[in-house]
Amino acid sequence: MKLGIQSAILDGLSFEEVIDFAAKNDFECVELMCWPVGKAERKYAGVTHLDVVDFTAQDAERVKAYCKSKNVEISALGYYPNALCPDLDEAQIYIDHIKKVIDASALLGINIVTTFIGNNWHKSVDDNWPRMVEVWGPLLEHAKSKNTKISIENCAMFFTDDEWPAGKNIAYSPKIWRRLFKEFEGYELGLNYDPSHLVWMQMDHEKPWDEFADKMFHAHAKDVTVNRNRLDDVGTMANPLEYHDPRIPGRGDINWQDYIAKMKEVGYDGALCIEVEDADYEGSLDRRKQSLIDSANHLRTFIEG
Repeated sequence: MKLGIQSAILDGLSFEEVIDFAAKNDFECVELMCWPVGKAERKYAGVTHLDVVDFTAQDAERVKAYCKSKNVEISALGYYPNALCPDLDEAQIYIDHIKKVIDASALLGINIVTTFIGNNWHKSVDDNWPRMVEVWGPLLEHAKSKNTKISIENCAMFFTDDEWPAGKNIAYSPKIWRRLFKEFEGYELGLNYDPSHLVWMQMDHEKPWDEFADKMFHAHAKDVTVNRNRLDDVGTMANPLEYHDPRIPGRGDINWQDYIAKMKEVGYDGALCIEVEDADYEGSLDRRKQSLIDSANHLRTFIEG
């Protein structure tokens, strides 16, 4: 298992500075954010540590050489839009950029892209399904032609009132993953698994490793605290941020010793990248860097033990 970082929390640093930070702090890999240049409205989005527009083989060689010189791997290229959003013109922009991320991943020899399936949050899962197939069939065919895996994060993307009632990512539960994998059998579609989302949804966050071990292409390390008093007051139908708080590993409800033992039990040897959305570490760049260091200090004991 390789301990790494998801680079979104290091917004403001260049590609080289992100890799330098990883090397200095003994991280083995980085999930590198590849949003189009410019700021996105969503928190933790819009981060560009690698600009994949017009990305060439020469660019890829430069990136690979720098990573090799620092002994840090790129575990995946990450881009997390909503390719199923109701605005078709907006969705097409996301779809086109996903293709560019796939192309860059192939040029770099990484061959894995982390993203969301997306969701029209005004519709049910069943009503989303035909358009989801229409959008993701060609994207997965493109990825297949580039020998690249698509690794879907399991976040429901329901954190603001404008994402009510269904969130902006359809791939949030084992039942839906099962259906996706059956729909796209023969394609390299898997998970970028984040246990914290199952915790706040009141689900068993270790159990998916038993059924979906072969679909765990990439993994996030993020913790969460569920406030039981607030949950008892508002219920699970409320905006989830009314009753839970994202935390770095070691500051939330997940027992990381048990969780990493489960990952080892099923033979996972891929990337485990720390993703930070802990409000207590927001603000200065030094605090955001410290969040990654503190997370690693908690996790390394269990990974190396």
